[in-house]
Amino acid sequence: MLADAAAACQHILGRRLIAAYALGSLAHGGFSALVSDVDLGLFMADPPLASDGAALQDAANRVRAGGSDLHQRLSVFWATPSILQGRRDGGRFPPVDRLDLLENGRLLEGTDAREGMLRPTRSELLIAGAEFALDYLGGGRGHPGTASAGLGSMTPVPGDDTVLKEVRDPALLVSRGPRWLTKIVLFPVRFLFTAATGQVGTNASAVDHYLADHTAPSRDLVIRAVGWREAGPARPEEAVPVLKHELIPLYMQYIDDHTMRLAATGRMDLAECFRAWKERILA
Repeated sequence: MLADAAAACQHILGRRLIAAYALGSLAHGGFSALVSDVDLGLFMADPPLASDGAALQDAANRVRAGGSDLHQRLSVFWATPSILQGRRDGGRFPPVDRLDLLENGRLLEGTDAREGMLRPTRSELLIAGAEFALDYLGGGRGHPGTASAGLGSMTPVPGDDTVLKEVRDPALLVSRGPRWLTKIVLFPVRFLFTAATGQVGTNASAVDHYLADHTAPSRDLVIRAVGWREAGPARPEEAVPVLKHELIPLYMQYIDDHTMRLAATGRMDLAECFRAWKERILA
């Protein structure tokens, strides 16, 4: 499937395609055929063109129409050397995905071009993760940010209350299926890990970090969510009680942690958004 996607993008870019990489769990491990995204990273020659984003989105959409569930989970990240070296803005390569490319990217075709890439700072990782959460997990900022994580068609419309309703009503969350369920549970765990360590929040490393804190409020839920990534809840209705008991405490832990970190970074605007998000969940 990645070969199909790389070929579709090669058709669009021609000789401008320098390299194509597998990213995410296909690169760093932990891929789940049931729930994982399929992430493709592209290096393309400078200068970037105004039409690149739309052209690559069109190519990705054609691949997603390939019929299988895996095809529908494709997410394409792209940039030129000047963008990834910090000399110009543009492309689609959020900080955590750039870090994943640097540390774990698996070259699929072309010439490895990562030399000279800027390593994202911990502040960049914190802020980008916070913006993603506010825009796509129910916090809301009123406008879309630079979303990563490749949610594709499963992403709620920025500013709507989809996730907020599901956090409050676990039966509704479970009805969305194991892919969405495990993302809603494990995204806060991964963001907590990245904020604390400055590392890519793989599910395995993030869960180990979370469970190492024996005072963490949602240990049972996090352990179960890891299992749900492979087979889903054996009986979906049995997932509801633990979600009712531990999902909101998990989000409170995450929101409180990031409110303090964002304030310490000087992003009081985002910290205030996190405080408002907490009030909306608890209302």
